[in-house]
Amino acid sequence: MVTKKKKRIVLASGTFDLLHLGHVRFLEEAKKLGGKNAELIVLVARDSTVKTRKGKKPVMPEDQRRRLVESLKVVDEAILGWENFSIDKVIEKIKPNVIAVGHDQDGVETELRKVIEEKKARIEVAKIGRFGKRALDSSSKIVKKIIETANH
Repeated sequence: MVTKKKKRIVLASGTFDLLHLGHVRFLEEAKKLGGKNAELIVLVARDSTVKTRKGKKPVMPEDQRRRLVESLKVVDEAILGWENFSIDKVIEKIKPNVIAVGHDQDGVETELRKVIEEKKARIEVAKIGRFGKRALDSSSKIVKKIIETANH
């Protein structure tokens, strides 16, 4: 009898406002963490969560950001986060084997590690570094470039 190897679930999360190459590369690297048969689930932050954490609402509404992320070939499923965000709830519902965090998610990484330790959960947390300096590798750089271009 041949037993099917269970897929490893990799969870990545973010705002993904003004989707750019840095986001795509982050998600590609995240999926690799799960190995050959990995399933990448992406948690897209709610508008309300972004406003609370960053002090301003995203440019693009949450439903559009989720659909854009889910349209990427590397992504198996994209879901919106919960209105009352809770790492416990995320871990309980998604049951990831690996959680990938970006170079700019230090606070999230610290929270995650604390919750995982408290729960004694067997979840790997992997930080994905920056991919070198690129002209338009962040949403804020894209916004700045749009403003500069519009003013000339």
